Amino acid sequence: MSTALVWLRRDLRLTDNPALHEAASRHRYIIPVYIHAPEEAGDWLPGAASRWWRHRSLNALSRELHHHHARLILRRGPSLAALRALIRETGAGAVYWNRLYDPLLIQRDKTIKAALREDGVHAESHNAALLREPWTVQTKTREPYKVFTPFWRTYGEVEIPGPLPVPRLSTPARWPDSLALEDLALLPRIAWYQDMADFWEPGEAGAARRLQSFCRDWLVTYPDNRNRPEVDGTARLSPHLHHGEISPRQVWRAVAERVGGEPLQDNAAEAFLREIGWREFAHHVLFHFPETVEKPMQRRFERYPWREDADALRAWQRGRTGIPLVDAGMRQLWELGWLHNRVRMVVASFLTKNLRVHWLAGDRWFWDTLVDADLASNTLGWQWAAGCGADAAPYFRVFNPVSQADKFDPEGRYIARFVPELAKLPMKYRARPWELPEGEARRLGFHPGRDYPEPLVDLKRSRAEALAGYQTIKG
Repeated sequence: MSTALVWLRRDLRLTDNPALHEAASRHRYIIPVYIHAPEEAGDWLPGAASRWWRHRSLNALSRELHHHHARLILRRGPSLAALRALIRETGAGAVYWNRLYDPLLIQRDKTIKAALREDGVHAESHNAALLREPWTVQTKTREPYKVFTPFWRTYGEVEIPGPLPVPRLSTPARWPDSLALEDLALLPRIAWYQDMADFWEPGEAGAARRLQSFCRDWLVTYPDNRNRPEVDGTARLSPHLHHGEISPRQVWRAVAERVGGEPLQDNAAEAFLREIGWREFAHHVLFHFPETVEKPMQRRFERYPWREDADALRAWQRGRTGIPLVDAGMRQLWELGWLHNRVRMVVASFLTKNLRVHWLAGDRWFWDTLVDADLASNTLGWQWAAGCGADAAPYFRVFNPVSQADKFDPEGRYIARFVPELAKLPMKYRARPWELPEGEARRLGFHPGRDYPEPLVDLKRSRAEALAGYQTIKG
């Protein structure tokens, strides 16, 4: 006759939810609860785009639970106080949850687990977000990994279990009170998110449909199309994984089943699963090196001569740098709350190397504008781009946005889509409008500097300045 609370956080799904599955197997009544306590994340409060997604995801989960004759109970934090209140109201003798790996949330959860056990309540946590726990993967010298390839190689040495089914949920005759979803105030007052709403389908069902369509239509050509931002060649599962609407084990199983079907392009499955591997590696690094959310892993970069340039940062944020591929990426980010991975590397390289603006400024902007803003992946990605993190790009590697566009957007379709003022230019000039002959510009009615900004920096000269800066901290 026992009752258990299942404390949902970034695991907003019913399939392959270990905490929910374990609670349902051991208790008669299950009460799912979500507690809104953003302040417990410290300086890394969820950004606006992420909050929009969370609202939609909670709504979708609430509907799904309704189909199972259950409810999602919404409360405000502090989390421990909210859990204790629910325990008093329901008589629950146990609380189950799935683990998070953000440094402050690890400490919060440890404190809550100890406090609940002191209260005589059974408190139990599980892994639902990763294929392997960060502390279970180590080098032969029992150290954490700092390089991806040997880290990922260890995953081939273990068997990845299959996902858990949706458990049968027995629900109480009387439910505790719940806030309305609107009471959490996750949505902004101005509805600037319509383009994102048209593009995305948050929720467990949307995640399952996206995984299915990717495996069916795009996995076969993934190695060829993954770097082409103008085609739908990537999985776009990152926001679903971050919010826990799908698990990496579900992705792993879906790819394995696809491999067993029609022939795939050579290394297609391996290339895609490596991206899941980078997500695992990001969490591994964050767990073992929590200081990297604010400080470079390679400490010599604390002495790097970063530039304080608010105008340059603002131009980058708004997609007004005069460098078409960079501007297309930043406008895609603003419009859709997401950015193609190849272009993420380009815009991050441009900010940290051509503009020499501190990587944390870019990190913070991505944090507020990405629907998949993840502390582990965001930190690893920005430190990689700046050359100061784990397995980072060499300091001398500076992405050239023009050559990157020539290679991965050769017809300028991506640029034309997000920088429409350049769409009327001939394809070869869309990535380099400053090379358009004056006569051609007049014929097209294109006015450089008025219709589209002049380049904020000279790419060749700014690259040389970045390398000169790196020379000052070598050794």
